[in-house]
Amino acid sequence: MPSVAVDDLQGLIGQEVGVSDWLEVDQARIDAFAEATGDHQWIHVDVERATREIGGPIAHGYLTLSLIPRLTAGLLQIEGVTRSLNYGSDKVRFTSPVRAGKRVRLRQTLLAVEAKAGGWQLRNRCTIEIEGEDRPACVAETLSLIFT
Repeated sequence: MPSVAVDDLQGLIGQEVGVSDWLEVDQARIDAFAEATGDHQWIHVDVERATREIGGPIAHGYLTLSLIPRLTAGLLQIEGVTRSLNYGSDKVRFTSPVRAGKRVRLRQTLLAVEAKAGGWQLRNRCTIEIEGEDRPACVAETLSLIFT
């Protein structure tokens, strides 16, 4: 995993800082997300009907978005960080459904770094790709705060 000092982050703006490993989005993960959120829409959890009507179940868009922390873990180590906080997301788009059993990975590009709240706010573009498909599943700008 690449490591960088906070002072060197400005030099990474506009650059891709990492690509995650592939992660399978299986039906068990989709079902667990449905249970956790109460979103039991048939396109996600009724395998038989979804297969018959839309070619198979698809992951919740918010499940795909929620994978960002897992997929970004280990992409870039920032030296001296004592804690980091999720500050939100901007411009979230679900551009293609993730079918049950497909694998996804994330490409992260650092867009901005600015001093904020006694630390730094990082803006990243996170693009979640679907293996074997041209269109990504999700593109989001995420905001995080880091403190040293």
